[in-house]
Amino acid sequence: MSAGGPSGGIDLAARSRARRRALQALYAWQLSGNRIDRVIEQFCQEQDMRIADLEYFDALVRGVARQQAELDAAIAPFLDRAIERVDPIELAVLRIAAWELRERIDVPYRVVLNEAVETTKRFGAEHGHTYVNGVLDKLAATWRSAEYGAGRR
Repeated sequence: MSAGGPSGGIDLAARSRARRRALQALYAWQLSGNRIDRVIEQFCQEQDMRIADLEYFDALVRGVARQQAELDAAIAPFLDRAIERVDPIELAVLRIAAWELRERIDVPYRVVLNEAVETTKRFGAEHGHTYVNGVLDKLAATWRSAEYGAGRR
């Protein structure tokens, strides 16, 4: 949407692309074990980043990397398996969405969940999006209880 619309001047398509790019970068980080700065540098050299919201991409990737242990601890109670057994794509999506739910209160929880589900449909396993949705729905009910409750009426 353009400036002045419901998005408040935010390019929603660029932000969605930033989330998808962040997923790819975090997936590479999870598998490689490299420093996040190195992963971001390599990723930005290899990917067309002009179409994404670069500030949001950077905030997502660095925020998730910096808070990984806290995010994992918050997600873990809502999983049906050990976090190490969660598919790497689904885990990266869960971490991104958990970070957004906690740190980006300006982004409605429904947007966070929808973006996570759509990203998982695109990059994850066939039914991974239903798993991600279930976990994030419970997390949103906990972390965004007032907003969540208002959305359920």
